[in-house]
Amino acid sequence: MKQELLLGAAYYPEYMPYDRIEKDLEMMKKAGMNVIRIAESTWSTLEPEPGKFNFSYIDATILEAEKQNMKVIIGTPTYAIPAWLCKKDRDVMVTTKFGQAKYGHRQKMNLWNPTFRFYAERVIRELMAHTAKHSLVIGFQLDNETKHYGNTGKQVQEKFLAYLREKFKTTEELNKAFHLSYWSNSIHSWDDFPDIEGCINGGLYGEFEKFRRTLTAEYLSWQSDIVREYKREDQFITHNFDFEWKKFGADIAQDGYSYGVQPDICHYEAAKCLTVSGCDIYHPTQDELTGAEIAFGGDAIRSLKNENYIVLECQAQAFKYWTPYPGQLRLQAYSHLASGAKGLLYWNWHSIHNGYETYWKGLLSHDLQENPAYEETCVFGREWKKLGAENLQIKKKNRVALLIDNHTLTAFQWFPVDRDLSYNDIVRWMYDSLYEMNIECDVVDVNALDIKEYDMIVTPALYSTGEKLLEQLEEFVKEGGILVSTFKSFVSDEHFTVWNDIQPHRLSKCFGMSYNQFTEPGSMTLKGEKVKYFAELLKLDTAKSLGDYEHKYWGKYAGITENEFGKGFAYYVGCYTTKKILKEVFRKAAENAGLLNESTEFSFPVIVRSGLNGKGKVIHYILQYSEKEREILCPYKKVRDILTEQIYEKGDILYLGDWAVKILEEME
Repeated sequence: MKQELLLGAAYYPEYMPYDRIEKDLEMMKKAGMNVIRIAESTWSTLEPEPGKFNFSYIDATILEAEKQNMKVIIGTPTYAIPAWLCKKDRDVMVTTKFGQAKYGHRQKMNLWNPTFRFYAERVIRELMAHTAKHSLVIGFQLDNETKHYGNTGKQVQEKFLAYLREKFKTTEELNKAFHLSYWSNSIHSWDDFPDIEGCINGGLYGEFEKFRRTLTAEYLSWQSDIVREYKREDQFITHNFDFEWKKFGADIAQDGYSYGVQPDICHYEAAKCLTVSGCDIYHPTQDELTGAEIAFGGDAIRSLKNENYIVLECQAQAFKYWTPYPGQLRLQAYSHLASGAKGLLYWNWHSIHNGYETYWKGLLSHDLQENPAYEETCVFGREWKKLGAENLQIKKKNRVALLIDNHTLTAFQWFPVDRDLSYNDIVRWMYDSLYEMNIECDVVDVNALDIKEYDMIVTPALYSTGEKLLEQLEEFVKEGGILVSTFKSFVSDEHFTVWNDIQPHRLSKCFGMSYNQFTEPGSMTLKGEKVKYFAELLKLDTAKSLGDYEHKYWGKYAGITENEFGKGFAYYVGCYTTKKILKEVFRKAAENAGLLNESTEFSFPVIVRSGLNGKGKVIHYILQYSEKEREILCPYKKVRDILTEQIYEKGDILYLGDWAVKILEEME
């Protein structure tokens, strides 16, 4: 039996202006869809009064799905609470630095309030008992885009204090760890521990942020434990992790896209309670479509368990910025597969006719009729159904790790390089450069790194590190690995205390250089390219310069260095400059790591993503992110385009139309 890829949409019949479940699922089936995601937004519909449950809309949807032989993912309905729950206990609403939230908006709850937990558990159990036995229910999504929601309430602060007492044992150790004598912040009795909202110590607040992320992971684990009591062995548990949202103009909901590391939950920690990783990915479209957000999100979520994942939410049309050009929706869908996705669900099936998200267009527009986006889905939906997961799903084994760290992200919020340069900006500067060069990487949480799995490690601005990781990185290079790091790396310990020796601390010999000054670049250039935001003034020891600053006063310092250390090489980029310069560094590093191959002959807008399909064959997704038609030469010995059955040999011309996709399977 042919393995199926999941293709579907979130579906909310309770939001529809009239009853059309039968019509909708018929249209989905026609488009090649085979799964719907339901229930996660509808607690007040499911339980209109405390203890009185109404499953009619769920039953009707499941019944029609059964008729159409479609699968169902059930979401626990806990991220948007009913009004009656708030009335029962006002403290169900979260308290943040802005005060206590008012009822109305989603994701404004105190996840650790006992009243919330009691009723959340009850509705989860009722829903599980009602749905888990259905054969077409294939899995469960916990909550929705869960975060700590900025909770600084009494319960969380009490839990944090208990955590500190357990970890540090005495106030003297606490004072020492965070140097609380600064501005007379030291305490000498646990009863004197102040309200965290007034905290001026970055290290202590960083510990609080880390603690809140841990609590959030615990919340998902709590839900997972409940669901496990009901689920069958063949049913999965997932969650739709989201990413930091990048705003680009007016402060409105439809302004932005998925961008970088999520500050308010650690994906790696929270994913431990899941059986399948999942995520939401939204991105620019039209002239701004590059595929970088799809790739970054996919590489990050796939790396959580080193397994294929499900994209539980992605865009069809949505905002005015996201209405795809012809061919782009198909390209986006294949781009998700090329990163290792095994399922793709749109948010959502239909446009919203009322309420907060009226602006949001689903796959169907507000007239609920067939449209160009739907028709294009029918095209690749038929392709997916014909070829199946055996041919299209990809297993990846990348040799490059790009390290990300929530704790460092917090450090950058406290000690920013520049108002216009965030931690995620640096992460994406490095990731996007690799992506555009077709050097594939895993996006790995710093706590999950296994240095034995990689030939090259990239650390974007890894500000906060413990000695253990530094030792690992040093050994990695010594034994033949390639390390590429940037400015603001290895600055402090895990408490944000800056190392008091030569920078970059333990790795100064590994990099063969040091620095004790940094500066605003001003008019500075490097190799004729502008330097922006920040520049460390690097002094050479055993390293050689790959580029000195071009400046009257700072010209005696290097901006980028290369050092041979043991059997490996360490590269240090001491400033923020153009991707052109960064790519030159990556090319040297990749060459030393033996990473340059046929695929790296191409560069953006021709993107190549490779791996093994279900038959164990090497396949290359060729993704053309441009409206400009082009011809490229086949770099592979002999391949078959599985979409067209056309055979190509090395040197043959590959024609790429606008927003084109080719999937080349190696034959020899």
